Amino acid sequence: MMRVLVPLRLRKAVRAWFDSRYISVADHRQDIKDALWEVQTLRREVTTLQAEVERLRQARQAAPGGLGQADRARLDDAHRLSQETARALDGLLQNEVLLWQAIDGLKAAVERSGERAGERPCA
Repeated sequence: MMRVLVPLRLRKAVRAWFDSRYISVADHRQDIKDALWEVQTLRREVTTLQAEVERLRQARQAAPGGLGQADRARLDDAHRLSQETARALDGLLQNEVLLWQAIDGLKAAVERSGERAGERPCA
């Protein structure tokens, strides 16, 4: 590795360009924490909706005349919300898998480039 003296203004300009172009590791970690929090929130919502659906099913079986109009509306609403939440959760989990695959790919690329250059990467 060769070191070269570079003027401070040029060094700052290059660092600013890199900083504006790439996301830091801390930002990636925060994005992952946010995604995990979102997954946990959606999991709680799905659990609540499943409990509501189960309660409505039991109420329907216990009621001799079938469901009333209000219960039917609540059941339909709970079913619609559970389906929307399931679709959103599925999309979120697929994006999380793609994110981890990209991170693993970047780690592998950094390790390969470090081996070729005979250096050890910083991160």
